[in-house]
Amino acid sequence: RVELPLVLSQCTNTLVKTAATLLFKRLHSHRPETPAQKKARLLAAAQDKAGGQGETKKPNVVKYGLKHITGLVEQKKAKLVVIAHDVEPIELVMWLPTLCRKKGIPYVIVKGKARLGQVVGKKTASALAFVNVDTKDKTDFANLVQIATDSYLNAYEKTMKTRGGLVMGGKHLARQAKKARLVRKAEAPK
Repeated sequence: RVELPLVLSQCTNTLVKTAATLLFKRLHSHRPETPAQKKARLLAAAQDKAGGQGETKKPNVVKYGLKHITGLVEQKKAKLVVIAHDVEPIELVMWLPTLCRKKGIPYVIVKGKARLGQVVGKKTASALAFVNVDTKDKTDFANLVQIATDSYLNAYEKTMKTRGGLVMGGKHLARQAKKARLVRKAEAPK
C-alpha cells in the first residue's frame, strides 16, 4: 500500500457539515461586489462627497486569489483562510496550511473548489480569506475561528506526525495469518 505524504493527507480531513454550512453562510454574506454594485456604490460616494457628506466605507468582502491570499497571510491581515480540498494540481495549495500555521492564522479545508468559486462569482476558487467581518456576524465568525483553531491549527502537529490509516490489505493479512499458523505448527510438540 502506498502511503500519502503527510502534507497531502491533511487535505482529506475536511470541515464537518454543520460547521461548513455556517461557514458558507458567512461567505455568502461577504460576497465580493458585482461590477454594477461597485459602480452604484462609487456613484453614491461621489454624490455624497460633492454634497459635503463624509466618506463611505468599502464593504467587508472575502478575498480570493492564491497570490493575494498568500500576501494577506504573510502580512497577518487574514483572519481565516478557507482552502479547497480538490485543487488540481495539489501542489498549488499544499504549502498554505504550513504558512498559516507559521503565522498563527486559522485555516479550514472544505469540500469543493466549485463551491468556493460560486461565492466569488468564478468557476472555481482554490482558496478564500476573510480580512474583516461585519459586526452582525462577529459571534458566528468567532465560533468558526474557534472550530478552525481546534480542528486544524492545534491538530497540525498531530496530523504531521501521524501516517494514514495503517490498514493492511486482505491478501497481506491472509499471508501473515498463514505464516503465523506455520510457525505455531512447527513449534508445537509432536
